[in-house]
Amino acid sequence: MLAACRRLASTRSLHLAGAVQKSFTIHDNDEFVQNVMNSSVPVIVNFHAEWCDPCHILTPKLKELIETRTDINLATVDVEKCAELVHTFEVKAVPAVIAIRNGLVIDKFIGLVDGDMIDSLINKLCPPKVQNESQSQT
Repeated sequence: MLAACRRLASTRSLHLAGAVQKSFTIHDNDEFVQNVMNSSVPVIVNFHAEWCDPCHILTPKLKELIETRTDINLATVDVEKCAELVHTFEVKAVPAVIAIRNGLVIDKFIGLVDGDMIDSLINKLCPPKVQNESQSQT
């Protein structure tokens, strides 16, 4: 019953007033498959823990960097609550960030990193349109 309530709450939070929320929390494997692996837009997955001080610095930084973008979402996974996902993605330390597009891991990093490294990950996940246009002309 509790899991069903969480899923319903999560679904509601993803579709507030008809707009898709860019940042959301994953509570279980089903939500992960639905909202990350089957997402029509790339997703940055932020594995974190409440007791992790670097996580409390990185998560707001990630949210800030993606909030103006329409082509990318941010999913947060609490490692204490989603052990199966931690095992599946072989998360050995937090924070751990994985970039997923079309159900495939594109890039990842572990630990607190600077903004340039996060930008690099975002650009690998969603190359700037100018870059795509120039590539298609060559």
